[in-house]
Amino acid sequence: MTLDAIAAVRQAAADAAIDLVVGEWNAEIARLVPGIDRIEILNAGWLARDASGLSLTAMVRRAWSWRRRAYDVAINFEGDIRSNVLLGCSGALRRVGFGMAGGRAMLTDCVPFDPSVHTRSNALRLVERAFDRPAGSLESFGPAPPAARLALPADARARAADLLAGLAGARPVVVVHAGGGREIKQWNLDRFAGVANRLAVSHGAAVVLSGDTGDRALVDAVKADLGPAVRWVDLAGRADLVTLAAVLTAADLLVTGDTGPMHLAATLDVPVVAVFGPSDPARWGPASERARVVRVSLPCSPCNRIRRPPERCRGHVPDCLAAISADAVYDAAVEMLRAATGRPSSRADG
Repeated sequence: MTLDAIAAVRQAAADAAIDLVVGEWNAEIARLVPGIDRIEILNAGWLARDASGLSLTAMVRRAWSWRRRAYDVAINFEGDIRSNVLLGCSGALRRVGFGMAGGRAMLTDCVPFDPSVHTRSNALRLVERAFDRPAGSLESFGPAPPAARLALPADARARAADLLAGLAGARPVVVVHAGGGREIKQWNLDRFAGVANRLAVSHGAAVVLSGDTGDRALVDAVKADLGPAVRWVDLAGRADLVTLAAVLTAADLLVTGDTGPMHLAATLDVPVVAVFGPSDPARWGPASERARVVRVSLPCSPCNRIRRPPERCRGHVPDCLAAISADAVYDAAVEMLRAATGRPSSRADG
């Protein structure tokens, strides 16, 4: 969601040295971003899902060491008070960020956060301020073409081809990433399987099950519900982020929730169907014209309470996701496949 903003920084400062600070969970992808000179890995404890990461004291010490680099500009795309403190410690002459969560005193330029627009748009607004561009002037910037957002290496494409060899000749290929990343964003696993089964029957779809090692139980549950007509390959724990990106570019569609792979697919211009519950797609949805969000309107949704979900929504699929039927997601998938491949909406139509 910040890649277009990063590209805008490079365009505005063609000769600058640009460093990007990320958590190690994003480092593989960050190294593929064109125009970045150096990657700094900093694991923020409040962002790490496994509760690992550096203490704030250790992070402040690290940020203080950045002063020797004599930065002219530092931009905080996140907006957390703690990351604004790190910006203040960096010694950058100009420090641009959001102040909605505190830390305004650490910034030279505090940009009002607009909760009504997408995260991509807010990120571009920070770049506008950092380089004294008129407000709104970068909104039409991009989206950059996929190759200008992420430069996938040839070896990643080769690894993807090897992993998908068992599906040679199959079309369409549908990646199903069932893991929600957090319990509050987890859609029913049997419904993911139901969508895959119907696409296999109606469109002859082959299915790729993706996930990391921590998703093994979830992927196994989906796999157990796949019918005998489904050609599938299980990539859970077998593909790192870069290889997954290459797998996505070889597919016709991704079906998932509000996940990192959703944003990866959108970045690479891969068609995606995303199941949304507590998150607001207007702010966090896939930034792509080749995407379809499926959700239901409830008085309590979107609540955006991802890190601290309501007590009544814990321990089970929350109402905002449980109300989304497999039929609705299947219909969205058929619509996206028809647009992407130009094929009939089902075998019966052919």
